[in-house]
Amino acid sequence: MLPHNTMVVVADGHSATIFRNTAKYGLELSPTEHLTPNSLSNPATIAVNDEASESEDQDEADFAVKLTHRLNTMMLQNKLDDVAIIADPSTLGVMRKHYHKELQFRLRKEVAKTMTNSDIRTVETALN
Repeated sequence: MLPHNTMVVVADGHSATIFRNTAKYGLELSPTEHLTPNSLSNPATIAVNDEASESEDQDEADFAVKLTHRLNTMMLQNKLDDVAIIADPSTLGVMRKHYHKELQFRLRKEVAKTMTNSDIRTVETALN
């Protein structure tokens, strides 16, 4: 079971939704933020050199890297205690390459599954 206040990130190469576990005991997710490539864009974008050869694949990899860097920053600024990540296998693979060691330490669960269009109850079930 995930600890109270764990951040749960549900992502694919196009978007991410961030939830918090608001239950003291058990699991009850509340959405806190929805992220898209535009919401993560900034002038200091990190160049990504992944195996992705097609433009769409590269855009998805770029989004995954930017999302991971945001999570790393939040972790290092002590805005996160624990985190769980649910992402499609290719997005999760890109994200793993960019986890900061502190994020790795506080990572409570990873699920390699596409769930960005799933309802909260389905996401909660995937975390059990």
